[in-house]
Formats: sequence, structure tokens, C-alpha cells
Amino acid sequence: MMDSFEMTKIAAGVLSALLLVFGLKTAIDIKMGGHGHGHEEQHAGYVLPKPEADAAGEAAAASKEAAPAFDPAAVATAAATADAGAGADVFKKCKSCHTAESGGPNKTGPNLFGVVGRPVGSHEGFSYSDAVKNKGGNWGLADLALFLHKPKDDIPGTKMAFGGISKETDLANLLAYLGTLK
Repeated sequence: MMDSFEMTKIAAGVLSALLLVFGLKTAIDIKMGGHGHGHEEQHAGYVLPKPEADAAGEAAAASKEAAPAFDPAAVATAAATADAGAGADVFKKCKSCHTAESGGPNKTGPNLFGVVGRPVGSHEGFSYSDAVKNKGGNWGLADLALFLHKPKDDIPGTKMAFGGISKETDLANLLAYLGTLK
């Protein structure tokens, strides 16, 4: 008859053997990139077949590909007849970083009162990035449209973290509003 110490040794031997086998298998799976032995990676579900394109679908796809590029001059022209009141609503997105009243303080961004026609990177008391300082010129409506559409594309290296305004009517309205800040 076996005592409990002998049973403990047998159980420890069996568990050690299992740990060795499964540990070795896991190590091999990890080494093989987690795919196991010759198995390909599998995903749940299946690939849906693509519908056959008809003439109307091909024309729609072609028109999407041929969509016109952003035209800052057209947005600047549209600002002349845009709604400055609606632009004030669009400006609410800007208020977390900018003020717009005459003599207002700089925040994370410079005060924007009188920004239209002002030299780029020139508002007193604001620390502009070197990229903005080196741009040169004045903030015309087309320049502002290009910058506000995609700031980091227009001036790579700008500190402005805003992603931009993609809707051209909102951008034209905002430019009309900025034009009233004189």
C-alpha cells in the first residue's frame, strides 16, 4: 500500500510532464508566430462577393475620383456673399483657443480681431511657431481659407492642433465673420 507521500510524488510527476508538454507546445506556437503547425490564420465570417458594376455605378465612381480639389480662391470669393452670422456660429469651434474682441487676450492661439489683412505671424504677444513666422505675407481671405481648411497641410510645423474645416460653406461663412472683425 502507498502512503500519501508516494501519491504526492506521482501526482507531481504527472503534472510536471503535462506542464513540459504543453509549455513546449506553447513555446513552439509563439515561435511560429502564433499560427501553430502549418495552419493559416483564420478570421470569423466570410468575404462578400462584390456586386457587378453597372454603367451608372461606374459613372458615379468616376465622378468621385474626379472630384475637384479644394479651391481656396473660390471659397474666398464665396465669402463676399456668405452669412457672417452663420460664421459666428462656426467660430464657436475656435473660441476654445482664440478670442475675437478688439484688444482681447491671446489664449492658446492669438487674438483674431483684425486678422484679415494682418501680416502672418505678427500678433503682438503671441509666440508663433517658426513655420508660421517664416510663411510671410498677409492673411488674405484665400490664404485663410487654405490654412483653415487643413492647417497642417498649408503650414507644416504649425502649432495649431485644429484639424480644419472641410465644409466649404462653413468656411466661407467663417471668413465672412472674420472679415467683420475690424
